[in-house]
Amino acid sequence: MLAALLHGIALAFGLILPLGAQNVFIFNQGASQPKFRGVIPVVITASLCDTLLILLAVLGVSVIVLTIPVLQTIFYSIGLLFLIYMGWSIWNSDPVNLSRKETAMPPKKQIIFAMSVSLLNPHAILDTIGVIGTSSLSYIGSEKIVFTASCIVVSWLWFLGLAIVGRAVGSFDTKGKFLKLINKVSAFIIWGVALYIASQLYQMI
Repeated sequence: MLAALLHGIALAFGLILPLGAQNVFIFNQGASQPKFRGVIPVVITASLCDTLLILLAVLGVSVIVLTIPVLQTIFYSIGLLFLIYMGWSIWNSDPVNLSRKETAMPPKKQIIFAMSVSLLNPHAILDTIGVIGTSSLSYIGSEKIVFTASCIVVSWLWFLGLAIVGRAVGSFDTKGKFLKLINKVSAFIIWGVALYIASQLYQMI
């Protein structure tokens, strides 16, 4: 039981630590929102999406979906378009005056972007299936439940922590100069993920 718990924690951290589009977006929103409560929608959405992906990976459902060529092509294409648009939106955002409420991304847009970067990012999904899904095969019964739960808890805590750190940075950078740089870097990272997905899509076609 303890081995399953530690395995789940280590595995989840290993997958979630790299600076991917999802992490960048959550940190960016934490830094951009005038108040911390403004970033809660993106934290909850990303956490719920990760929970769903982990459960699907453990249950093996996602493997079935991604083995259907037509669905895989559609999935990759939608993900590519969302990431390109997200990068463009973040690149053009202006955080110089953080006291103005309109500079922050509204909750509805946060939720849509968070869902797209979580559920329409084939690279992240394949990692979840390949690593968490495969690793879960080593466990049965209560051990599998502990393993799955530990992966889920780590993702929730990580996203919350990212938002808190982002908010701290935003509080210190009142003029928005550092945040503007973060936005540019964030956009490039997201476009980098989009480029990777485009290459995968090209190979499939």
